[in-house]
Amino acid sequence: MVEKVGDVDWENWTPVVKATLLFVIQDGQVLLIHKKRGFGKGKINGPGGKLEPGETLQECAVRETEEELCIKARGVELAGELCFQFTDSHSIHGFVYTATGYEGEPSETEEAAPIWCSIDDLPFEHMWEDDHIWFPYMLEGRKFTGWFIFDGDRLLDHVIELG
Repeated sequence: MVEKVGDVDWENWTPVVKATLLFVIQDGQVLLIHKKRGFGKGKINGPGGKLEPGETLQECAVRETEEELCIKARGVELAGELCFQFTDSHSIHGFVYTATGYEGEPSETEEAAPIWCSIDDLPFEHMWEDDHIWFPYMLEGRKFTGWFIFDGDRLLDHVIELG
């Protein structure tokens, strides 16, 4: 069983899913969602989801944000990369984006409810266990790559590198 980051041959790792997350950051606040269904249901996270054939990672991040919150993200930039290996063999290669603005009004959908949070008081106790590790780097504008081993929603091990 995979329990440590070093147990995975990351050079030849092929994730089951490629996905994105996007965080709108404005005026000392970050736009999060309460995930209502699907992977991560019940957790607070950023809008995001699986890459569809023919779209770029950035297009995926913008599309998922529009689908989940009814807004069009603006000033979108890649912030970091996350590699998740789960003990049940599921794996996700995630790409984290930030946005400096948006068009529209964040609205609740069947998938998610919007939550504005102060960057000084983030609800990490309701988020994925790895978020507190890389979120500060994202907020500082520092590029990062993280490798994480999860057993369900419990973090077993991680390594993070700053770019």
